[in-house]
Amino acid sequence: MPKHTTVAEYVAAQPDGLRDVLEQLIPLVDAAMGGAGALWHGAPTWSAGAAPGKSPVCMTKAYSSYIAFTFWRGQLLGDTKGGIQLEPGAREMAHVKLRSLDDIDPALFATWIARAKELETQSVV
Repeated sequence: MPKHTTVAEYVAAQPDGLRDVLEQLIPLVDAAMGGAGALWHGAPTWSAGAAPGKSPVCMTKAYSSYIAFTFWRGQLLGDTKGGIQLEPGAREMAHVKLRSLDDIDPALFATWIARAKELETQSVV
């Protein structure tokens, strides 16, 4: 797997369909987080702390057929409305798999991001 040094390089390296998803998702996350994501452990990550990976809130990661949009404390986000559900992962993490632009719900994602950011900033000492 090639090593990327910027989020833009990471996005550009993805196949067309997945790149389209990232090109729509990343600006939405940047806006909701109040700043651009950075690569951390090879994937675009948004953090509440001063540096990438300090109090991480959410990340995106490309797989062969989908983009995982993951929240570090996703299992604590509570009930969601609509057809999109977060799948639980390790520890408190949860994610949603995005296979096309139709899988992106900007309003729901902005709500998730705001809740996740609040959870993370409350735990920052």
